[in-house]
Amino acid sequence: MYGPASTAQNIAAPATESANDAHEAGFRAYLGQVRQKALTEGVSATTLDRVLPTISFNARVVRLDRQQPEGASNAPVPNFAPYKARHVDASRISRGRAKYTELRPLLQRIENETGVPEEIMIAIYGHETNYGSVMGNFNAPEALASLAYEGRRRALFEGELIAVLKMIDKGVPQYAITGSWAGALGKPQFLPSVYLRLARDGDGDGYADIWRSEVDAMTSIANYFVNTGWRRGEEWGFAVNVPASFNRAALYSRMASPRCPRVFGRHSQWKTIAEWRALGIMPERGFWPKDSMMATLIEPDGVGRTAYLLGGNYRVILDYNCSNFYALSVGLLADAVRN
Repeated sequence: MYGPASTAQNIAAPATESANDAHEAGFRAYLGQVRQKALTEGVSATTLDRVLPTISFNARVVRLDRQQPEGASNAPVPNFAPYKARHVDASRISRGRAKYTELRPLLQRIENETGVPEEIMIAIYGHETNYGSVMGNFNAPEALASLAYEGRRRALFEGELIAVLKMIDKGVPQYAITGSWAGALGKPQFLPSVYLRLARDGDGDGYADIWRSEVDAMTSIANYFVNTGWRRGEEWGFAVNVPASFNRAALYSRMASPRCPRVFGRHSQWKTIAEWRALGIMPERGFWPKDSMMATLIEPDGVGRTAYLLGGNYRVILDYNCSNFYALSVGLLADAVRN
């Protein structure tokens, strides 16, 4: 039996199919442009002719991208505590400790070589893919091509599309080009351009396999942090209590960051640990790092709640993911895993 609704659907179907056909035609034309750019960047015609015809426009990844919060400068900032409860929870801590114990000899070697703490590598691993259990099942060339074609962030996604084509051209196998809806790959969730620059072979087999090899994944995470300026022997930060008489206005930072201004705008002026101590700040753990260490203050849950002094290495974590909530959670998970 056909009712009014199904009749309307039958009438609308040809128009919808026509729109989809036009959309796919535009997508194929765009891939032709990408092909020319990739050729000029050294990707072989053989690889391009093998990969590009097999991908189609994926509307789902575009919907997922549009659902991401815009982070408008005038939008209220939520409290950190609910995010912390989800990302530094008992399960993630216990799994992190188990993985830390399992990989300890490897992690010790990498820390000795790079200065990046063992627990920081584990915390990144835990945050990005829940210790390798959730790495995504999207075809990276298709996802990146769809996001680039959509156009809102074409420069970013087109560059990553060409980078993943370069990976394929270099012989990276089929399983390795599956990842998140935004094209992030492997246990550390590297974008293709990051993989090309910073992924490292940690086990000496000649291939940086960040998908199946935890040795390669941890080595690559550490290399990322070294490349971004990690300071050996300096902690990322620590929780503090702020006195009721604290004059926040006097410590407001007037420096405007060109990158992630809303994230860095929540940080105070830089001061030495000795200066923070003189202002009445007290560490929750009961001891201080060296007096000369520079740090900024953040109060992610507002006045009267736990605050944090953040060192230069916190900025390195922010380079991995420019979110105060992410970076704080990485640091706190690392501390929980180690302790």
